[in-house]
Amino acid sequence: MFHHKLLSVAGALLALLTMPTGTLATPVTPEPKVEKAPPEIVLPEPGAYQGLGTWIDMFDVSPWKYPEKAIDRMAERGVRTLYLQTSNWQKSFPIYKPDVTARLIDQAHLQGIKVVAWYLPSFTNLRKDFRRTRAAVDFTTATGNKFDSFALDIEATEVRDVSERSRRAMSLSQRIRDYVGADYELGAIIPDPAGQVYWPGYPYAETAAIYDAILPMGYYTYRVDGYRATYRYAKRNVTIIRREAGDDVAVHAIGGIAGRATKREVQAFIDGSRAAGISGLSLYDFPITLEWEWTKLTR
Repeated sequence: MFHHKLLSVAGALLALLTMPTGTLATPVTPEPKVEKAPPEIVLPEPGAYQGLGTWIDMFDVSPWKYPEKAIDRMAERGVRTLYLQTSNWQKSFPIYKPDVTARLIDQAHLQGIKVVAWYLPSFTNLRKDFRRTRAAVDFTTATGNKFDSFALDIEATEVRDVSERSRRAMSLSQRIRDYVGADYELGAIIPDPAGQVYWPGYPYAETAAIYDAILPMGYYTYRVDGYRATYRYAKRNVTIIRREAGDDVAVHAIGGIAGRATKREVQAFIDGSRAAGISGLSLYDFPITLEWEWTKLTR
C-alpha cells in the first residue's frame, strides 16, 4: 500500500516537470473581504417633555433679572427643558417681559435647552385664552428663535360647573391643536390625579387625543409626608393617567414644592414616578430648588 502511494506521487511530479511552459494555471489571489460599515442609526430628537426639566413663573425674581446666568446654571445641572410662563388670564399682556423672555429663549438654545411656553387660562373667555396661546406659539426673538413647544395649564376653576369646564378646556385645546398642526408638540398641565378633588371626572382620554404629553402637578408637599406615602402618591398620579389615557401619551411628572420636602420625600417622588413609567420629571420651581435636590434629580 505504501509503495503504491510513492509511485503515484513520483508520477505526478514527473508529469509536472515535463509539462510545456505556460500550461501551469496562474494562482488566483482571493479578493480581500471588505468590511461593510454598519448602517447609520439616526436617533430621534428628544422631545421637549423628556428628561429633566425646571420651571420659571412670573412671580420669580432672579431669573427675570439675570436670565443668562439662570440658564447657565440650568445647563450645569443637566436641565434639558425649561418651562417658562408667558401670562395668565388675569394679566393685561400676552407675553410677560418679552425682552427678557427672548433672552431666556436665546440663551437656552445656545446651551442646548428646549423652552416650553405655558399659559394659565380661565376658560371663561375662550377667545382671549386662544389669543394668549397664539401669542406664545408665534413669539419669535430678534435672532429667530421660538418656543419649542406650548403647554396649557389646565387648572383654573373660574367655570364652576365641572362638565362645562371640561367641555371648554377641550374645546380650547382642540382649537390650539388645529392652529399649530399635527406635528407641533403640545403639553397639558393638569391637576394631580391622585389627590385633587376640584376637577372630578377629568377628561384624560380626550386630553391624550389632543396633546403629546400630560404633566400632572404632583405637589406632594401639600398632600403627604414621608417616603412611603410620597412614593405611593407619585406612582398613583402616573398610574391613573396610564389607565385612563393609555400608554401612547408621554407623562412628565411635576413634583414639589421644591425646597419644602425632605430628602427621602424627593427620592420617593423620583422612585414612584419612574416605577409607573415617565418620560421626564421636574420640581417646581427653579429658584427654590436646593443643591441636594439637583443632585438627586440629575443622578
